[in-house]
Amino acid sequence: MRGSLRLSSLVPGGLVAGEVAIEGNMLVVTAHGAAVNGQCPSCHQDSSRQHSRYFRVLSDLPASGRGVRIRLVVRRFRCGTETCSTRIFAERFGNEVLPVRSRRTARLECLVHHLGLALGGRPAASFAKRLMLPVSNDTLLRVVRRRARPRTEPLTAVGIDDWAFRRNHRYGTIICDLERRRIVKLLPDREIATVQAWLSGHPGIKVVSRDRGGGYGEAAASALPDAIQVADRWHLMENASSAFLDAVRKSMRAIRTAIGATTINPDLLTCAEKLQYEGYLRREETNAALLALAKEGVPVKEIVRRTGHSRKLVRQVVRGERTDVFRVRQSTLEAHLPFLDAQWSDGCRNGAELWRRLKGQDFRGSLRVVSEWATRRRRAEKATDQQLQKVPSARTIARLMTTARDHLSTADTVTIAAIEGGVPQLVEARRLIARFHDMIRKKIPADLDPWITEAGASLIASFAAGIAKDKTAVSAATTEAWSNGQTEGQITKLKLVKRQMYGRAKVDLLEARLIGVA
Repeated sequence: MRGSLRLSSLVPGGLVAGEVAIEGNMLVVTAHGAAVNGQCPSCHQDSSRQHSRYFRVLSDLPASGRGVRIRLVVRRFRCGTETCSTRIFAERFGNEVLPVRSRRTARLECLVHHLGLALGGRPAASFAKRLMLPVSNDTLLRVVRRRARPRTEPLTAVGIDDWAFRRNHRYGTIICDLERRRIVKLLPDREIATVQAWLSGHPGIKVVSRDRGGGYGEAAASALPDAIQVADRWHLMENASSAFLDAVRKSMRAIRTAIGATTINPDLLTCAEKLQYEGYLRREETNAALLALAKEGVPVKEIVRRTGHSRKLVRQVVRGERTDVFRVRQSTLEAHLPFLDAQWSDGCRNGAELWRRLKGQDFRGSLRVVSEWATRRRRAEKATDQQLQKVPSARTIARLMTTARDHLSTADTVTIAAIEGGVPQLVEARRLIARFHDMIRKKIPADLDPWITEAGASLIASFAAGIAKDKTAVSAATTEAWSNGQTEGQITKLKLVKRQMYGRAKVDLLEARLIGVA
Protein backbone atom coordinates (compact mmCIF):
# COMPACT_ATOMS: atom_id res chain seq x y z
CA MET A 1 0.00 0.00 0.00
CA ARG A 2 1.50 3.30 -1.07
CA GLY A 3 1.57 5.92 1.66
CA SER A 4 1.03 9.61 1.19
CA LEU A 5 2.63 12.57 2.95
CA ARG A 6 0.20 14.64 4.96
CA LEU A 7 0.80 18.32 5.47
CA SER A 8 -0.08 17.96 9.15
CA SER A 9 2.97 15.69 9.62
CA LEU A 10 5.27 18.59 8.69
CA VAL A 11 4.29 20.70 11.70
CA PRO A 12 4.01 19.88 15.42
CA GLY A 13 0.67 19.10 17.01
CA GLY A 14 -1.31 22.24 17.87
CA LEU A 15 -0.44 23.90 14.56
CA VAL A 16 -2.31 23.75 11.26
CA ALA A 17 -0.28 23.57 8.05
CA GLY A 18 -1.19 25.74 5.08
CA GLU A 19 0.94 26.31 2.02
CA VAL A 20 4.21 24.45 1.38
CA ALA A 21 6.96 25.86 -0.81
CA ILE A 22 10.42 24.58 -1.74
CA GLU A 23 13.20 27.14 -1.52
CA GLY A 24 16.49 25.55 -2.50
CA ASN A 25 17.13 22.69 -0.08
CA MET A 26 14.47 23.89 2.36
CA LEU A 27 10.76 23.19 2.83
CA VAL A 28 8.93 26.34 3.91
CA VAL A 29 5.60 25.57 5.57
CA THR A 30 3.10 28.31 6.37
CA ALA A 31 1.14 27.42 9.51
CA HIS A 32 -1.11 28.95 12.15
CA GLY A 33 -2.41 27.95 15.56
CA ALA A 34 -5.28 25.46 15.84
CA ALA A 35 -6.99 27.27 18.72
CA VAL A 36 -9.87 29.67 17.96
CA ASN A 37 -9.28 32.02 20.88
CA GLY A 38 -6.21 33.26 22.67
CA GLN A 39 -5.53 33.09 26.39
CA CYS A 40 -4.10 36.09 28.22
CA PRO A 41 -0.79 35.15 29.87
CA SER A 42 -1.53 37.47 32.84
CA CYS A 43 -5.14 36.79 33.82
CA HIS A 44 -5.53 33.49 31.89
CA GLN A 45 -8.88 34.57 30.40
CA ASP A 46 -9.84 33.62 26.84
CA SER A 47 -10.25 36.37 24.30
CA SER A 48 -11.67 36.29 20.76
CA ARG A 49 -10.99 39.98 19.99
CA GLN A 50 -8.20 39.82 17.45
CA HIS A 51 -5.99 42.89 17.23
CA SER A 52 -3.46 42.03 14.47
CA ARG A 53 -1.06 39.35 13.31
CA TYR A 54 2.60 38.90 12.47
CA PHE A 55 4.93 36.14 11.24
CA ARG A 56 7.48 34.11 13.19
CA VAL A 57 10.06 32.00 11.37
CA LEU A 58 10.86 28.72 13.16
CA SER A 59 13.12 25.78 12.56
CA ASP A 60 11.70 22.28 12.77
CA LEU A 61 12.77 18.69 12.23
CA PRO A 62 13.94 17.86 8.67
CA ALA A 63 11.66 15.91 6.34
CA SER A 64 12.54 13.84 3.25
CA GLY A 65 16.16 14.97 3.29
CA ARG A 66 15.28 18.66 3.41
CA GLY A 67 15.36 21.14 6.21
CA VAL A 68 11.99 22.45 7.38
CA ARG A 69 11.27 26.08 8.16
CA ILE A 70 7.87 27.04 9.53
CA ARG A 71 6.46 30.45 8.70
CA LEU A 72 4.05 30.77 11.61
CA VAL A 73 1.19 33.23 11.61
CA VAL A 74 0.84 34.58 15.15
CA ARG A 75 -2.27 36.46 16.16
CA ARG A 76 -2.47 39.30 18.65
CA PHE A 77 -5.54 39.58 20.88
CA ARG A 78 -7.05 42.22 23.11
CA CYS A 79 -7.60 41.22 26.72
CA GLY A 80 -11.20 41.84 27.76
CA THR A 81 -10.55 41.87 31.52
CA GLU A 82 -10.72 45.46 32.75
CA THR A 83 -8.50 44.83 35.80
CA CYS A 84 -5.76 43.07 33.80
CA SER A 85 -2.58 45.06 33.21
CA THR A 86 -2.02 43.37 29.83
CA ARG A 87 -3.97 45.00 27.03
CA ILE A 88 -2.62 43.30 23.92
CA PHE A 89 -0.96 39.87 23.92
CA ALA A 90 0.29 37.38 21.35
CA GLU A 91 -1.16 33.89 21.34
CA ARG A 92 0.83 31.12 23.06
CA PHE A 93 1.21 27.63 21.71
CA GLY A 94 2.41 25.80 24.83
CA ASN A 95 5.92 24.77 25.85
CA GLU A 96 5.35 21.30 24.45
CA VAL A 97 4.79 22.85 20.97
CA LEU A 98 6.67 26.12 20.84
CA PRO A 99 8.30 27.74 23.91
CA VAL A 100 7.93 31.48 24.32
CA ARG A 101 10.42 33.49 22.23
CA SER A 102 11.95 30.30 20.87
CA ARG A 103 13.20 30.02 17.30
CA ARG A 104 12.97 26.24 17.34
CA THR A 105 10.02 23.97 17.94
CA ALA A 106 9.96 21.98 21.16
CA ARG A 107 10.65 18.69 19.39
CA LEU A 108 13.67 20.16 17.61
CA GLU A 109 14.87 21.70 20.88
CA CYS A 110 14.70 18.26 22.50
CA LEU A 111 16.78 16.73 19.72
CA VAL A 112 19.34 19.55 19.91
CA HIS A 113 19.55 19.03 23.67
CA HIS A 114 20.29 15.34 23.35
CA LEU A 115 22.87 15.94 20.63
CA GLY A 116 24.63 18.39 22.94
CA LEU A 117 24.51 15.93 25.83
CA ALA A 118 25.96 13.09 23.78
CA LEU A 119 28.60 14.90 21.70
CA GLY A 120 29.23 18.34 23.14
CA GLY A 121 29.67 21.43 20.97
CA ARG A 122 31.62 21.14 17.72
CA PRO A 123 31.16 17.37 17.17
CA ALA A 124 27.41 17.76 17.69
CA ALA A 125 27.27 20.77 15.37
CA SER A 126 29.08 18.83 12.65
CA PHE A 127 26.72 15.89 13.06
CA ALA A 128 23.68 18.21 13.14
CA LYS A 129 24.75 19.68 9.81
CA ARG A 130 24.58 16.21 8.26
CA LEU A 131 21.11 15.81 9.78
CA MET A 132 19.94 19.05 8.12
CA LEU A 133 19.58 20.77 11.50
CA PRO A 134 20.53 24.47 11.47
CA VAL A 135 22.34 24.77 14.81
CA SER A 136 25.78 26.02 15.83
CA ASN A 137 28.15 24.67 18.45
CA ASP A 138 27.54 27.64 20.76
CA THR A 139 23.78 27.14 20.48
CA LEU A 140 24.15 23.48 21.40
CA LEU A 141 26.04 24.33 24.56
CA ARG A 142 23.57 27.08 25.46
CA VAL A 143 20.69 24.60 25.13
CA VAL A 144 22.49 22.06 27.32
CA ARG A 145 23.09 24.68 30.00
CA ARG A 146 19.57 26.11 29.80
CA ARG A 147 17.83 22.75 30.06
CA ALA A 148 20.00 21.50 32.92
CA ARG A 149 17.92 20.51 35.95
CA PRO A 150 19.45 19.69 39.35
CA ARG A 151 18.56 16.45 41.04
CA THR A 152 15.76 16.89 43.57
CA GLU A 153 15.42 13.35 44.93
CA PRO A 154 16.10 13.01 48.66
CA LEU A 155 19.62 11.75 49.33
CA THR A 156 20.41 9.05 51.86
CA ALA A 157 23.80 7.61 50.82
CA VAL A 158 26.35 9.63 48.86
CA GLY A 159 29.86 9.00 47.56
CA ILE A 160 32.43 11.82 47.52
CA ASP A 161 35.73 11.90 45.69
CA ASP A 162 37.98 14.37 43.92
CA TRP A 163 38.71 14.66 40.21
CA ALA A 164 41.32 16.62 38.30
CA PHE A 165 40.66 19.64 36.12
CA ARG A 166 44.41 19.50 35.58
CA ARG A 167 46.42 16.87 37.40
CA ASN A 168 48.60 18.16 40.25
CA HIS A 169 47.28 21.69 39.71
CA ARG A 170 43.54 22.01 40.13
CA TYR A 171 40.92 19.61 41.46
CA GLY A 172 37.14 19.50 41.87
CA THR A 173 34.75 17.32 43.86
CA ILE A 174 32.15 14.88 42.55
CA ILE A 175 29.16 13.80 44.64
CA CYS A 176 27.12 10.73 43.63
CA ASP A 177 23.84 9.27 44.80
CA LEU A 178 24.87 5.71 45.66
CA GLU A 179 21.29 4.43 45.79
CA ARG A 180 20.30 5.64 42.31
CA ARG A 181 23.82 5.47 40.84
CA ARG A 182 23.73 9.05 39.57
CA ILE A 183 25.86 12.15 39.76
CA VAL A 184 24.10 14.83 41.78
CA LYS A 185 26.67 17.63 42.01
CA LEU A 186 30.08 18.81 40.84
CA LEU A 187 31.89 21.24 43.12
CA PRO A 188 34.57 23.59 41.72
CA ASP A 189 37.23 22.62 44.29
CA ARG A 190 37.95 20.15 47.06
CA GLU A 191 38.20 22.60 49.93
CA ILE A 192 36.73 21.52 53.26
CA ALA A 193 34.50 24.59 53.50
CA THR A 194 32.97 24.01 50.05
CA VAL A 195 32.13 20.36 50.73
CA GLN A 196 30.89 21.17 54.23
CA ALA A 197 28.55 23.87 52.92
CA TRP A 198 27.01 21.48 50.39
CA LEU A 199 26.59 18.66 52.90
CA SER A 200 24.97 21.06 55.39
CA GLY A 201 22.22 21.71 52.84
CA HIS A 202 21.33 18.00 52.77
CA PRO A 203 20.69 16.96 56.37
CA GLY A 204 18.90 13.77 55.28
CA ILE A 205 22.17 12.07 54.29
CA LYS A 206 22.84 9.07 56.52
CA VAL A 207 25.92 7.51 54.84
CA VAL A 208 28.97 9.24 53.35
CA SER A 209 31.36 7.02 51.41
CA ARG A 210 34.74 8.60 50.74
CA ASP A 211 38.40 7.90 50.19
CA ARG A 212 40.88 8.14 53.05
CA GLY A 213 41.81 11.77 52.46
CA GLY A 214 41.30 13.73 55.64
CA GLY A 215 39.52 16.70 54.07
CA TYR A 216 36.27 14.98 53.15
CA GLY A 217 36.13 13.18 56.49
CA GLU A 218 36.50 16.45 58.36
CA ALA A 219 33.85 18.16 56.23
CA ALA A 220 31.38 15.28 56.74
CA ALA A 221 32.03 15.19 60.49
CA SER A 222 31.33 18.93 60.79
CA ALA A 223 28.26 19.08 58.52
CA LEU A 224 26.68 15.69 59.33
CA PRO A 225 27.92 14.53 62.75
CA ASP A 226 25.35 11.71 62.89
CA ALA A 227 26.13 10.32 59.41
CA ILE A 228 28.10 7.10 59.02
CA GLN A 229 31.41 7.62 57.20
CA VAL A 230 32.61 4.65 55.14
CA ALA A 231 36.20 4.41 53.91
CA ASP A 232 36.49 3.10 50.38
CA ARG A 233 37.57 -0.54 50.41
CA TRP A 234 39.57 -0.32 47.17
CA HIS A 235 41.61 2.58 48.54
CA LEU A 236 42.22 0.65 51.76
CA MET A 237 43.61 -2.30 49.79
CA GLU A 238 45.70 -0.04 47.56
CA ASN A 239 47.03 1.97 50.52
CA ALA A 240 48.07 -1.26 52.24
CA SER A 241 49.99 -2.41 49.16
CA SER A 242 51.66 0.99 48.89
CA ALA A 243 52.65 0.78 52.56
CA PHE A 244 54.40 -2.54 51.93
CA LEU A 245 56.17 -1.07 48.88
CA ASP A 246 57.40 1.82 51.06
CA ALA A 247 58.66 -0.69 53.63
CA VAL A 248 60.64 -2.46 50.90
CA ARG A 249 62.11 0.84 49.71
CA LYS A 250 63.23 1.72 53.21
CA SER A 251 64.92 -1.69 53.52
CA MET A 252 66.86 -1.63 50.25
CA ARG A 253 70.26 -1.28 51.95
CA ALA A 254 69.54 -4.28 54.15
CA ILE A 255 68.24 -6.17 51.11
CA ARG A 256 71.47 -5.53 49.18
CA THR A 257 73.44 -6.75 52.17
CA ALA A 258 71.31 -9.90 52.38
CA ILE A 259 71.77 -10.64 48.68
CA GLY A 260 75.48 -9.85 48.82
CA ALA A 261 75.41 -6.91 46.45
CA THR A 262 77.00 -4.26 48.65
CA THR A 263 79.96 -3.75 46.31
CA ILE A 264 79.51 -2.67 42.71
CA ASN A 265 82.28 -2.96 40.13
CA PRO A 266 81.49 -0.55 37.27
CA ASP A 267 83.65 -2.60 34.89
CA LEU A 268 81.10 -5.41 35.09
CA LEU A 269 78.13 -3.25 34.08
CA THR A 270 76.53 -2.98 30.68
CA CYS A 271 76.15 0.44 29.05
CA ALA A 272 72.56 0.82 30.22
CA GLU A 273 73.49 -0.24 33.76
CA LYS A 274 76.39 2.23 33.83
CA LEU A 275 73.99 5.06 33.04
CA GLN A 276 71.71 3.94 35.85
CA TYR A 277 74.63 3.57 38.24
CA GLU A 278 75.91 7.08 37.45
CA GLY A 279 72.43 8.42 38.12
CA TYR A 280 72.41 6.48 41.40
CA LEU A 281 75.67 8.14 42.49
CA ARG A 282 74.24 11.58 41.70
CA ARG A 283 71.11 10.72 43.68
CA GLU A 284 73.22 9.57 46.61
CA GLU A 285 75.01 12.96 46.70
CA THR A 286 71.65 14.72 46.73
CA ASN A 287 70.32 12.34 49.37
CA ALA A 288 73.33 12.92 51.62
CA ALA A 289 72.90 16.70 51.45
CA LEU A 290 69.17 16.52 52.21
CA LEU A 291 69.65 14.02 55.04
CA ALA A 292 72.30 16.23 56.60
CA LEU A 293 69.83 19.11 56.73
CA ALA A 294 67.14 16.83 58.12
CA LYS A 295 69.45 15.61 60.92
CA GLU A 296 70.06 19.24 61.92
CA GLY A 297 66.30 19.56 62.52
CA VAL A 298 65.56 21.72 59.48
CA PRO A 299 61.84 21.39 58.52
CA VAL A 300 60.90 19.94 55.15
CA LYS A 301 59.53 23.27 53.92
CA GLU A 302 62.80 25.02 54.76
CA ILE A 303 64.84 22.27 53.03
CA VAL A 304 62.72 22.79 49.92
CA ARG A 305 63.35 26.53 50.06
CA ARG A 306 67.11 26.16 50.53
CA THR A 307 67.83 23.43 47.99
CA GLY A 308 65.17 24.07 45.35
CA HIS A 309 64.14 20.41 45.26
CA SER A 310 60.49 19.45 45.25
CA ARG A 311 58.64 18.71 48.45
CA LYS A 312 57.88 15.19 47.25
CA LEU A 313 61.56 14.41 46.64
CA VAL A 314 62.61 15.77 50.05
CA ARG A 315 59.97 13.67 51.77
CA GLN A 316 61.09 10.55 49.90
CA VAL A 317 64.70 11.09 50.96
CA VAL A 318 63.79 11.77 54.60
CA ARG A 319 61.67 8.62 54.65
CA GLY A 320 64.41 6.54 53.02
CA GLU A 321 62.52 5.81 49.80
CA ARG A 322 65.26 6.69 47.26
CA THR A 323 67.85 3.98 47.76
CA ASP A 324 67.43 1.80 44.65
CA VAL A 325 70.59 1.34 42.59
CA PHE A 326 68.82 -0.11 39.55
CA ARG A 327 65.16 0.61 38.93
CA VAL A 328 64.44 -2.52 36.96
CA ARG A 329 61.42 -2.97 34.72
CA GLN A 330 59.90 -6.24 33.58
CA SER A 331 61.99 -7.54 30.69
CA THR A 332 60.58 -9.01 27.49
CA LEU A 333 63.06 -11.85 28.01
CA GLU A 334 61.41 -13.12 31.19
CA ALA A 335 59.30 -15.74 29.39
CA HIS A 336 62.25 -16.90 27.28
CA LEU A 337 64.96 -17.20 29.96
CA PRO A 338 64.72 -21.04 30.21
CA PHE A 339 65.26 -21.32 26.44
CA LEU A 340 68.22 -18.90 26.58
CA ASP A 341 69.79 -20.79 29.48
CA ALA A 342 69.49 -24.05 27.53
CA GLN A 343 71.05 -22.52 24.41
CA TRP A 344 73.85 -20.99 26.48
CA SER A 345 74.59 -24.35 28.08
CA ASP A 346 74.72 -25.95 24.62
CA GLY A 347 77.53 -23.58 23.64
CA CYS A 348 75.71 -20.81 21.74
CA ARG A 349 77.31 -17.62 23.12
CA ASN A 350 76.68 -15.16 20.26
CA GLY A 351 73.99 -12.56 20.94
CA ALA A 352 72.90 -12.23 17.29
CA GLU A 353 72.57 -15.98 16.89
CA LEU A 354 70.60 -16.25 20.14
CA TRP A 355 68.28 -13.49 18.90
CA ARG A 356 67.71 -15.30 15.58
CA ARG A 357 66.82 -18.50 17.43
CA LEU A 358 64.49 -16.60 19.73
CA LYS A 359 62.68 -15.18 16.71
CA GLY A 360 61.57 -18.70 15.97
CA GLN A 361 60.09 -18.85 19.49
CA ASP A 362 57.76 -15.87 18.79
CA PHE A 363 60.09 -13.41 20.50
CA ARG A 364 59.26 -9.84 19.46
CA GLY A 365 62.05 -7.97 21.24
CA SER A 366 65.07 -6.32 19.67
CA LEU A 367 68.59 -7.60 19.11
CA ARG A 368 69.96 -5.18 21.69
CA VAL A 369 67.97 -6.78 24.51
CA VAL A 370 69.41 -10.22 23.77
CA SER A 371 72.94 -8.86 23.21
CA GLU A 372 72.94 -7.11 26.60
CA TRP A 373 71.71 -10.29 28.25
CA ALA A 374 74.55 -12.25 26.64
CA THR A 375 77.09 -9.63 27.68
CA ARG A 376 75.85 -9.65 31.27
CA ARG A 377 75.91 -13.46 31.34
CA ARG A 378 79.42 -13.61 29.89
CA ARG A 379 80.79 -11.10 32.40
CA ALA A 380 79.05 -12.81 35.29
CA GLU A 381 80.87 -16.06 34.51
CA LYS A 382 84.23 -14.28 34.61
CA ALA A 383 83.57 -12.13 37.66
CA THR A 384 84.96 -12.73 41.14
CA ASP A 385 83.19 -12.64 44.47
CA GLN A 386 83.39 -8.84 44.31
CA GLN A 387 81.08 -8.72 41.29
CA LEU A 388 77.72 -7.05 41.10
CA GLN A 389 74.80 -9.28 41.86
CA LYS A 390 71.84 -7.65 40.19
CA VAL A 391 69.36 -6.39 42.79
CA PRO A 392 65.75 -6.08 41.57
CA SER A 393 63.93 -2.81 42.08
CA ALA A 394 61.85 -2.25 45.21
CA ARG A 395 58.65 -2.61 43.21
CA THR A 396 59.83 -5.93 41.75
CA ILE A 397 60.83 -7.23 45.18
CA ALA A 398 57.45 -6.24 46.63
CA ARG A 399 55.69 -8.06 43.78
CA LEU A 400 57.84 -11.20 44.16
CA MET A 401 57.38 -11.30 47.93
CA THR A 402 53.60 -11.21 47.55
CA THR A 403 53.51 -13.82 44.77
CA ALA A 404 52.96 -17.49 45.55
CA ARG A 405 56.19 -19.53 45.42
CA ASP A 406 54.67 -21.88 42.84
CA HIS A 407 54.57 -18.98 40.38
CA LEU A 408 58.21 -17.89 40.83
CA SER A 409 61.21 -18.98 38.84
CA THR A 410 64.09 -20.73 40.57
CA ALA A 411 66.26 -17.59 40.49
CA ASP A 412 63.48 -15.45 41.95
CA THR A 413 62.81 -18.03 44.65
CA VAL A 414 66.47 -18.01 45.70
CA THR A 415 66.52 -14.20 45.76
CA ILE A 416 63.36 -13.92 47.85
CA ALA A 417 64.60 -16.63 50.23
CA ALA A 418 67.81 -14.65 50.79
CA ILE A 419 65.81 -11.46 51.43
CA GLU A 420 63.48 -13.20 53.86
CA GLY A 421 66.42 -14.68 55.74
CA GLY A 422 68.34 -11.41 55.92
CA VAL A 423 65.46 -8.96 56.50
CA PRO A 424 62.88 -10.70 58.74
CA GLN A 425 61.10 -7.37 59.36
CA LEU A 426 59.88 -7.46 55.77
CA VAL A 427 58.42 -10.90 56.29
CA GLU A 428 56.49 -9.58 59.27
CA ALA A 429 55.29 -6.56 57.27
CA ARG A 430 54.14 -8.84 54.46
CA ARG A 431 52.22 -11.01 56.92
CA LEU A 432 50.50 -7.95 58.41
CA ILE A 433 49.54 -6.60 54.99
CA ALA A 434 48.12 -9.97 53.95
CA ARG A 435 46.18 -10.10 57.19
CA PHE A 436 44.79 -6.61 56.58
CA HIS A 437 43.74 -7.53 53.04
CA ASP A 438 42.03 -10.65 54.33
CA MET A 439 40.23 -8.62 57.01
CA ILE A 440 38.86 -6.17 54.41
CA ARG A 441 37.86 -8.88 51.93
CA LYS A 442 36.08 -11.04 54.50
CA LYS A 443 34.74 -8.04 56.47
CA ILE A 444 35.96 -9.00 59.95
CA PRO A 445 35.78 -5.81 62.07
CA ALA A 446 36.80 -7.61 65.26
CA ASP A 447 40.36 -8.05 63.95
CA LEU A 448 40.96 -4.33 63.42
CA ASP A 449 42.09 -3.31 66.95
CA PRO A 450 44.53 -6.23 67.40
CA TRP A 451 45.92 -5.58 63.93
CA ILE A 452 46.54 -1.89 64.69
CA THR A 453 48.36 -2.78 67.90
CA GLU A 454 50.57 -5.35 66.20
CA ALA A 455 51.28 -3.28 63.11
CA GLY A 456 52.27 -0.25 65.20
CA ALA A 457 55.61 -1.93 66.03
CA SER A 458 56.48 -2.95 62.44
CA LEU A 459 57.80 -1.37 59.26
CA ILE A 460 54.25 -0.29 58.34
CA ALA A 461 53.73 1.67 61.56
CA SER A 462 52.86 4.89 59.70
CA PHE A 463 50.12 3.10 57.74
CA ALA A 464 48.79 1.60 60.97
CA ALA A 465 48.74 5.07 62.56
CA GLY A 466 46.64 6.37 59.67
CA ILE A 467 44.22 3.45 60.04
CA ALA A 468 43.94 4.12 63.78
CA LYS A 469 43.20 7.79 63.13
CA ASP A 470 40.41 6.87 60.70
CA LYS A 471 39.34 3.74 62.59
CA THR A 472 35.61 4.50 62.61
CA ALA A 473 35.40 4.82 58.81
CA VAL A 474 37.65 1.79 58.27
CA SER A 475 35.52 -0.28 60.63
CA ALA A 476 32.40 0.85 58.75
CA ALA A 477 34.00 -0.38 55.52
CA THR A 478 33.99 -3.89 56.98
CA THR A 479 30.35 -3.73 58.10
CA GLU A 480 28.49 -1.50 55.63
CA ALA A 481 27.46 -2.51 52.11
CA TRP A 482 28.33 0.91 50.66
CA SER A 483 31.61 1.66 48.94
CA ASN A 484 33.02 4.30 46.63
CA GLY A 485 33.46 2.01 43.63
CA GLN A 486 30.60 3.46 41.63
CA THR A 487 31.86 6.98 42.36
CA GLU A 488 35.16 6.01 40.72
CA GLY A 489 33.14 4.77 37.76
CA GLN A 490 31.35 8.11 37.48
CA ILE A 491 34.75 9.84 37.53
CA THR A 492 35.70 7.73 34.51
CA LYS A 493 32.61 9.02 32.71
CA LEU A 494 33.49 12.56 33.80
CA LYS A 495 37.00 12.21 32.36
CA LEU A 496 35.56 11.00 29.06
CA VAL A 497 33.23 14.01 28.78
CA LYS A 498 35.95 16.44 29.89
CA ARG A 499 38.47 15.16 27.35
CA GLN A 500 35.81 15.07 24.65
CA MET A 501 35.54 18.84 25.18
CA TYR A 502 39.34 19.23 25.15
CA GLY A 503 39.41 20.06 28.86
CA ARG A 504 37.87 23.51 28.31
CA ALA A 505 34.40 22.95 29.74
CA LYS A 506 33.48 24.72 32.96
CA VAL A 507 31.91 23.01 35.94
CA ASP A 508 28.35 24.01 35.06
CA LEU A 509 28.61 22.58 31.53
CA LEU A 510 30.21 19.35 32.74
CA GLU A 511 27.51 18.99 35.36
CA ALA A 512 24.74 19.69 32.83
CA ARG A 513 26.05 17.03 30.46
CA LEU A 514 26.65 14.41 33.12
CA ILE A 515 23.36 14.89 34.93
CA GLY A 516 21.51 15.02 31.62
CA VAL A 517 23.00 11.70 30.51
CA ALA A 518 22.31 9.93 33.80
